[in-house]
Amino acid sequence: MTYIVTDACIRCKFTDCVEVCPVDCFYEGENMLVIHPDECIDCGVCEPECPVEAIKPDTEDDPDGKWLALNSKYAAAWPNITVRKDPPADAAEFETVSGKLDKYFSDKPGSGD
Repeated sequence: MTYIVTDACIRCKFTDCVEVCPVDCFYEGENMLVIHPDECIDCGVCEPECPVEAIKPDTEDDPDGKWLALNSKYAAAWPNITVRKDPPADAAEFETVSGKLDKYFSDKPGSGD
């Protein structure tokens, strides 16, 4: 098992999770984070740190495994992030929005650390 970042992170991009990760397996996109599944040690310390509950065990992925695939793909392309940053100024406006993958996802990389 590994942990995955899901739809709830998009446009919220809280980074509380990155500081508690003992193996630095988070990667930063322009408007969300992902977890590298081959680096994650399944410790679960990141999951309760996410205020929007975007981090889930991969056993709770969609039946088609889309979140594990998305995390795998972008962890290989985006820069590593290990230090907490302030969330976007409009993050609170997106906390309860659903369907964010189709509406707001950006494949552009973030700035990393």
